[in-house]
Amino acid sequence: MNSINNIKFYILLTDKLNRIKLVKAILILMSIVTSFSPIANKSANVLILGSMPGVISLKENQYYAHPSNGFWRIMASIYGFNAKSDYNIRVNNLILSDIALWDVLRSCERLGSLDSDIRNGSRICNDFKFLFNHCPNIKLIAFNGVEAEKSFNKFVMPQFDIQHLTFIRLPSSSPANTQALKEKILIWRQGLKASTFDQQELKI
Repeated sequence: MNSINNIKFYILLTDKLNRIKLVKAILILMSIVTSFSPIANKSANVLILGSMPGVISLKENQYYAHPSNGFWRIMASIYGFNAKSDYNIRVNNLILSDIALWDVLRSCERLGSLDSDIRNGSRICNDFKFLFNHCPNIKLIAFNGVEAEKSFNKFVMPQFDIQHLTFIRLPSSSPANTQALKEKILIWRQGLKASTFDQQELKI
């Protein structure tokens, strides 16, 4: 009788463990996020890189779609267009200003929108060989926040001889960075519009 009970217990335990594994697998699949294609014209000379679009951006299929993200207000202030205009119009204004836009990561595992929620070991970077070939005039790469810079330095920089480019890290436009929008605009303007760049001075 004890043997039968032990077998039943083993079956129940195994079934429970399999259910746990299945739930974990489902959660991993649900947490895998993939970034967008780049916004990049061949004439672009500045490349702005984020890390990975947030949940709302992925849902809307638009870069920086979260209403509290300051990106479009920053760019509109610097390049003179309406931050509330249609998304395609805003994108076109970036293109006309020779700005390319992308994210460092092609995919990762992340529950939520925060960079701090990206699971270690899950980061896969985008195909920057394609981008650099498509946009040969890029002179400046600006990182929208710390995670973009860290991921680029770890996964992309070792693949290319791009020491001739200028790199700057700008304060994240995300609402998670509580720095005042006016301050962000000032720093972004200095970084993107200055005629000469000093990487050390512009790191915030």
